[in-house]
Amino acid sequence: MTGLRATSPERRSTHRLAHSLMIVSGGEEDRLNAAEDDPPGYDELYHAHRARVVRLCRLLLSDPHEADDVTQEIFLKLFQMHQRGDRSVAWGPWLTRVTVNACRDRRRSGWWKWWRERHQEFVEADLPANTRTPEHEAMSGEQRRQVWRAFRELSARQQEVFVLRQVEGWSTEEVADTLGVSPGSIKRHLYRAVHQLREALRGRL
Repeated sequence: MTGLRATSPERRSTHRLAHSLMIVSGGEEDRLNAAEDDPPGYDELYHAHRARVVRLCRLLLSDPHEADDVTQEIFLKLFQMHQRGDRSVAWGPWLTRVTVNACRDRRRSGWWKWWRERHQEFVEADLPANTRTPEHEAMSGEQRRQVWRAFRELSARQQEVFVLRQVEGWSTEEVADTLGVSPGSIKRHLYRAVHQLREALRGRL
């Protein structure tokens, strides 16, 4: 019981960090409730997952215009994959993997390294108006900028790991498989990311 009490505040702190990032990057995802024997159509998948994919792209790329551009590429790939008629695809995880890889490819491009040096700041107007929840409004503009700056200070790998583990809720093994690294490496990156975020935002959330 002592161990549980010791870790509970840390878990709550990590949950707050993840939830704050969800608010900053555009809110919650839509849900798809389709019967297993009734495969969803492309339009259903698009409306169910678009908000989540946009959020992931904005977290991993920071620039909203680039995020929207990459989102279009991702849903083109979804359309092409859906046309194949494979009923066995788990569309949610598939989209997450495609999104992470697409954002990584964009970051690896030569011009992106030049652009990244500008260190894009959080811009309130970049968030769609319909994603601003009461929780979003409860956070001050300065708090949202602090969360954004702290997250952008993480390495690209730490951002990926934190988003997949804490925002998407994937297991360590699932994240390791997607990123092509060992579970131990995922745990180390997550520990460093959480520690860095807590230090940067201590007493501010």
